[in-house]
Amino acid sequence: MPLFVRLIGAALLMAAAPALPQERSNDQRPLFPAEQEWLGEHNAERAELGLEPLRWSHALRRDAQSWADHLAARGAFHHASHEQRQGQGENLWMGVRDTYTPWQMIDGFLAEKRIFRPGVFPEVSTTGRWSDVGHYTQIIWPETREVGCATAVNRRNEVLVCRYWPAGNVMGYRLDPRERLSRR
Repeated sequence: MPLFVRLIGAALLMAAAPALPQERSNDQRPLFPAEQEWLGEHNAERAELGLEPLRWSHALRRDAQSWADHLAARGAFHHASHEQRQGQGENLWMGVRDTYTPWQMIDGFLAEKRIFRPGVFPEVSTTGRWSDVGHYTQIIWPETREVGCATAVNRRNEVLVCRYWPAGNVMGYRLDPRERLSRR
């Protein structure tokens, strides 16, 4: 999607802030601009596919912040264990600090769309490796309802962690955004 279309879409989403899904949650704290952009990018892709929008979760954002701080402090880049995530899905991104905008970080995940193909998970990539589209499939997982993202920096890098509830990328489920999620 062209840059100007994304920017206009993000601006429209932010202008409609009172009607955004996070307003339906129990936590009515306003979102920071980066949080609005992260949520807006997720929901723009989901809307394009006819999927229900995600709600912002301050609890998921808190968990994401904790893991982002951990990774940045150690100069590491790896997923939290399943036990640490307690059933949450997780997307990670890293880049040179102070270089990328919030929407560019999420667009890194969305770029995987070009090699995604509908199928029974994990057979959802034209490359034959589900991990090549795992960020994208988590974003468009039909049963996921909430997201929370956070960043942390070290001397060189910025780390983004997004957490999702419920987690996506479940083995054996057919993933086709045009159909209802089903077990095969």
